[in-house]
Amino acid sequence: MTTTTPEGSAPAPGARLADLFERGLAAPICLTWELTYACNLSCAHCLSSSGRRDPRELSTAEAKAVIDELQAMQVFYVNIGGGEPTVRPDFWELLDYATAHRVGVKFSTNGVRITPQAARRLAADDYVDVQISLDGATAEVNDALRGPGSYDTAVRAMRNLADAGMANFKLSVVCTRHNIPQMDAFKALADTYGAQLRLTRLRPSGRGADVWDDLHPAPGQQRELYDWLVAHGENVLTGDSFFHLSAYGRALPGLNLCGAGRVVCLIDPVGDVYACPFAIHDDFLAGSVRGPGGFARVWRESELFRDLRAPQTGGACASCTFYDTCKGGCMAAKFFTGLPLDGPDPECVRGHGEALLAERPADRAGIPAPSADHSHRTARAARRGPVPVTLTRHRPPDRPPVSACAEDPLAGLRAP
Repeated sequence: MTTTTPEGSAPAPGARLADLFERGLAAPICLTWELTYACNLSCAHCLSSSGRRDPRELSTAEAKAVIDELQAMQVFYVNIGGGEPTVRPDFWELLDYATAHRVGVKFSTNGVRITPQAARRLAADDYVDVQISLDGATAEVNDALRGPGSYDTAVRAMRNLADAGMANFKLSVVCTRHNIPQMDAFKALADTYGAQLRLTRLRPSGRGADVWDDLHPAPGQQRELYDWLVAHGENVLTGDSFFHLSAYGRALPGLNLCGAGRVVCLIDPVGDVYACPFAIHDDFLAGSVRGPGGFARVWRESELFRDLRAPQTGGACASCTFYDTCKGGCMAAKFFTGLPLDGPDPECVRGHGEALLAERPADRAGIPAPSADHSHRTARAARRGPVPVTLTRHRPPDRPPVSACAEDPLAGLRAP
């Protein structure tokens, strides 16, 4: 993809890449595309509140039309997610269509459909990368968030990929206060299967809004994670999730800025385009691929995206010594915790976010909620109610790997 601004001009000589990206590009470097909200799991922190399929989701023909647009825009690759993308009946057809049109695919999966045969198919395609989601280096920690048997399912998928000869697939971990002590164990687990460790930040998005207060790393753990990333960051992917930690003093590897609407965005299962995968809310809705001009017009002409690409003042953070490295932190994290977008990140390592969090009303009145909830009907606790997160015993070896959903990942997803 040729690097240009949205207006098509080339970067000025000597311009910093980060400065160019802040103004936006003519096409996203990559984008996240949630193919379906259907999922066999009900992870407590799911960013899209997935579970049940939305009957309005893009058809196969519509999805292929989006892929055609991405090819024409020279998008490097697309991050496919959900939900669990592999339960969509045309998943393999769309994957093959994308790679045949030179659009690389990285997709995240809980591993439920990564059989030995599927693993061999994936390993044979140079345009495909796979991310196996696992949020505990042990079954006890992982299954407390992702559901009984999900650890074994993920490990089995990694074993199948390794046996198929697929190198450098990803072990993707959302960092919580329960798994921060397991960073070395995650790295060892990834190394065992020839995978690359990828760490991402827990955001208060989707069902994550219900559990964020209880699950996000404590201040001391933020420092522990930062020190670990400084020591291992060259060999660990973060997707620029932790640029707010750079205020400890040394910038972490990566772009270190919020790319929402500038270099990344989200297409949801029904074709709506949002500025960020973690900001599924009407305030961050830029348009629809079903509208006139399709995705390209949304990316290039959306008023929201134009606003995000305008020079930022920094607001309350502008006077901070570390603003140039942390850029005020994560837009979605601020929005869904009720903090001002021009203020500090709720996990600001200088402590400014904690003071604002403490001022929120006890009933959290006025704090934005995600726009949609696709959770399984029986899986979600009352909104904003207490969410118990307990460690569970390892399942007996004669139990099926993901309850009934191992045989039918759509079990429980169909309307009654």
